Amino acid sequence: MSSITIACIGSGNMGSALMKGAAASIGGGNIGFSDADKAKARAVAKSLKAVVYASNIEAVQKADYIFLAVKPQVLGAVLEEIAPAIQRRITAGNAAKSGGKIPTLVSMAAGWSIAKVQVMAGAHTPVIRIMPNTPALIGQGMIAMAASAEVPANKVAELEKILSAAGEVDRLEEKYLDAVTGLSGSGPAFVYLFIEALADGGVRAGLPRDKALRYAAQTLLGSAAMVKKTGKHPGELKDMVTSPAGTTIAGVAALEKGAFRGTVMEAVDAAWRRAKEMG
Repeated sequence: MSSITIACIGSGNMGSALMKGAAASIGGGNIGFSDADKAKARAVAKSLKAVVYASNIEAVQKADYIFLAVKPQVLGAVLEEIAPAIQRRITAGNAAKSGGKIPTLVSMAAGWSIAKVQVMAGAHTPVIRIMPNTPALIGQGMIAMAASAEVPANKVAELEKILSAAGEVDRLEEKYLDAVTGLSGSGPAFVYLFIEALADGGVRAGLPRDKALRYAAQTLLGSAAMVKKTGKHPGELKDMVTSPAGTTIAGVAALEKGAFRGTVMEAVDAAWRRAKEMG
């Protein structure tokens, strides 16, 4: 059994998804939840064979990694509550011959920079900022990661390995994380809208609803896999489907008439700007 312990403050969809992946890596018994909604925390913990902490303070006292899985507008209050306990552990960990472990905060709040988290939690607090997305629920997430200077390289690598069970993990400079929020963080909602619209088009053309939805979802799944596995530019793959005077070019023309690409770019841009505002 792993000796790594994780506390997740918040038991909503995103925190639960990441802990499901973490449980596959280190075992559910090494994971604990803390939430104002105790019933919700107990239900999630039971599904993972994890534990429930009596308070956020207990979570901070017992874990190596403390995931802050709360909404951005709530994060400030949570950090204010747990900051003294974090600083006590950092002091103990730095003390000579103490042998104490210094905890690492893992924040996933949109718009909250590492520096802003450290202002609230205390200077020199080790912080890893991540931006996951909801497909992590099925192990197919996209998780961007950036770490503060206080986090040792081995700890970054350790967390990357733990999170890889929830999807693909990519390290990048923190300055890009708001853009990641607009693209892959908010992106699943845009994709779901497209799947719904694609299925509606199939229904309009005469397909039964269940068939149209199945075909639309698999079409996106297969097309995304083609981009990743072939390494070809999406424009090149699009041209492979688009025959002269054929059905596909007629559909592409309709999308272009509706400013499809420009509208999608505007959606990502709007989400990115909102993420920056939340900071």
